[in-house]
Amino acid sequence: MTSNKRIAKNTLMLYIRMFISMLVGLYTSRVVLATLGVEDYGIYGVVGGVVGMMGFLNASMSGATSRFLTFELGKGDRQRLANTFSSALIVHIGIALVVLVLAETVGLWFLCNKLNIPAERMQAAHWVYQLSILSAMFGITQVPYNAAIIAHEKMGVYAYVEILNVSLKLLIVYLLCIGNFDKLILYAILMLAVSILIMMVYRVYAIRHFPEAHFHWIWDKSYLRPLLSFSGWNLYGNFGNVAGTQGTTFVVNAFFGVVMNAAVSVGLTVANVVNQFASNAMTAFRPPITKLYAQGDVIGMQNLTMLALKSILLLYAVVAIPVFVECDYLLHLWLVDVPEHSVTFCRIFLVSIFFEILRFIIIIDIHASGNVKYVSAFTGTSFVLTPLIVYGCYVINMPPEAGYLVFVALNIILGICNVFIAKYYIPDISRRVYFLNILRIVAVCAIVLAIILEISTYMPQNFFHLIFSTLLSIFILSALALAICFNKQQRITLFHFLKSKFHR
Repeated sequence: MTSNKRIAKNTLMLYIRMFISMLVGLYTSRVVLATLGVEDYGIYGVVGGVVGMMGFLNASMSGATSRFLTFELGKGDRQRLANTFSSALIVHIGIALVVLVLAETVGLWFLCNKLNIPAERMQAAHWVYQLSILSAMFGITQVPYNAAIIAHEKMGVYAYVEILNVSLKLLIVYLLCIGNFDKLILYAILMLAVSILIMMVYRVYAIRHFPEAHFHWIWDKSYLRPLLSFSGWNLYGNFGNVAGTQGTTFVVNAFFGVVMNAAVSVGLTVANVVNQFASNAMTAFRPPITKLYAQGDVIGMQNLTMLALKSILLLYAVVAIPVFVECDYLLHLWLVDVPEHSVTFCRIFLVSIFFEILRFIIIIDIHASGNVKYVSAFTGTSFVLTPLIVYGCYVINMPPEAGYLVFVALNIILGICNVFIAKYYIPDISRRVYFLNILRIVAVCAIVLAIILEISTYMPQNFFHLIFSTLLSIFILSALALAICFNKQQRITLFHFLKSKFHR
């Protein structure tokens, strides 16, 4: 119960952060798109993606660092915790240097020779690229500090720092509007300055509050070997994920140009905003799940994972279903000029992210075990092949949306496979429990979406319809979830909890 209360509190703090970020983010994205124009907005997305491909190194070590710090906290060994942190920071400094070399060689060649960028904007593209590299370098060395904050479950700091972050982003919008400099270059410079400042705030907080965050030199293979082994396999999985996503972006760019990249970016921006409703809760669940495994409580870990599946996916659906139905109205309400195909891309991303969240929750259990070989090998290979499949779709003249439908199918397949991999690594868990809960959640969400879509065909698109469909989806989803997804004991516990709140 104490763990659940802490999860609830941390989730609430992360949601406060998310709502602040979301409101300002939607406004700033609208102004930035209008100020930069569709072409420059597309350039910023596709050029930043080149550096993003290098970021798979960072993502791999981030997962390893977070897992091992949380595991040592669960074990309660403070010395090993301090040694793990310092070892992770040394490795991240090495990764930053590797990313710099790759970005200034392979990445720079790719930018100059393979991307479809108008000649008159190539200089601005180079500015964006170099500034993105610098931002990536700072971000890589920041990972252990953020991992320490998450491992200690101190989520409240994110809400406070986000107020500073969004204030600075509002300032960026103002400077972008009044500046006489090249708008795209100015935007890239200002975004870099803000990201570095925010990272330094988190770093100072971690150093002041967590003893293990005080760096000391250590070169001990007993710490480095498991970190590198875990991150090595995680590296391949993340490389495949990034290569698949960014590779598809480049394929779209080659066939349809930067205007279609802008449409993809708009759809993905909206879907990622909705995804924050799930990712924030997932961040809150990850440390206690890992700590339960470290303490040998596999049944407790599985029960908490099932609670995570239900609460996170249903919470995502509460927001995603109205956005899916009212996507066209919302985009025109948000943007001055909505790029063609944006609505369809947004809807595809919303569905794809649902199944991506599902597989990520199961991966928490796999990561807790410390064994990521099979999940990373299978995931990485699948995503590496994705751009080839997308390329084939476009060669036979399929529409641009077809390429991203491939990701929907892939996330479904990977989610199913992850259950079997989790069972292989942790024999005491039950596959039946996983699949039964997953099927119930998917069924409930599909039924609610079908009902809201059917009702929407009889109503005009306006603000009243948006509010009506949102409230109706919440009501139907809540009723079906209580009846189908939660057992009798869970319903009783929930009702007692709500009753205690209302009688205060």
